[in-house]
Amino acid sequence: MKSGFIAVLGLPNAGKSTLTNALVGEKVSIVSWRPQTTRDKIIGIVNGEDYQIVLIDTPGIHTGKSKLSAFMADEVTSAKSSSDGALYVLDGSRTMEKDTFEFIKSLAATTPTVVVVNKMDIADKSAVMQTVARLSGVKNLEIVPISAATKENLPELLNVIKGMLKDDVAYYPEDMYTDKPLRFMAAEIVREKALKFLLAEIPHGIGVDVVKFETGEDGVTRIEADVICEKDTHKPIIIGKGGETLKKISVAARKELENLVDGQVYLRLYVKVKSGWKDDGAVLRTLGYVKNK
Repeated sequence: MKSGFIAVLGLPNAGKSTLTNALVGEKVSIVSWRPQTTRDKIIGIVNGEDYQIVLIDTPGIHTGKSKLSAFMADEVTSAKSSSDGALYVLDGSRTMEKDTFEFIKSLAATTPTVVVVNKMDIADKSAVMQTVARLSGVKNLEIVPISAATKENLPELLNVIKGMLKDDVAYYPEDMYTDKPLRFMAAEIVREKALKFLLAEIPHGIGVDVVKFETGEDGVTRIEADVICEKDTHKPIIIGKGGETLKKISVAARKELENLVDGQVYLRLYVKVKSGWKDDGAVLRTLGYVKNK
């Protein structure tokens, strides 16, 4: 048995969560085309006959001034420092910036690193060749081009990751694919559907608090959640005309929640305005964005 912890790093919208889900074979991280979708470290566990890979999907590397942004930055730093190796996911459809190159070089100097050039199904091949050429001189670094969406070249990436494993124990049961509780997963699913149906300026000001999660004797799981927004003007947009938008979010979330709990789900969503919640320690703690020491 070989095992280890592998941090999944990269800029927002590079495909880190899509890659994590593809390797695990289960949905452990929500996915959206909007950047900064992931806010928390998400553990995804890949179990094989003789290996266990613990992937740590992280928020996109970005700068921000709110307490929520600071929390997300801390999650990235924590993942880097506690891992045996790192996957740095690059968007193959974009040109690599100088800051990204310097970050990768610094990362590889201290941690075994694989640069995963993602989105090869839509990538600019000439830009990819330039990126590979720039990275080829960096020590302690491997480069693997893939498409997480189509699963192209994932077996090769998996073999490279297995070569990074150093431990000889399984840290999690073989039937476990994430360490997150159902309540957390439910909140993330609702937030994912909100990201899908709402306007671009609203989603990053949204949090989801699951206030009730109970499975009754009838086998029905009853979930109530608050969709938290920052401004009074956002509330009617989230609800929509005649409640139409909130209904779309609820219906889409309920379908996925029923797959999650393998049973019938009754879901009720409420919209609450909490101005400045991204800098409110009490709200951040309720939503799980402040860790107890």
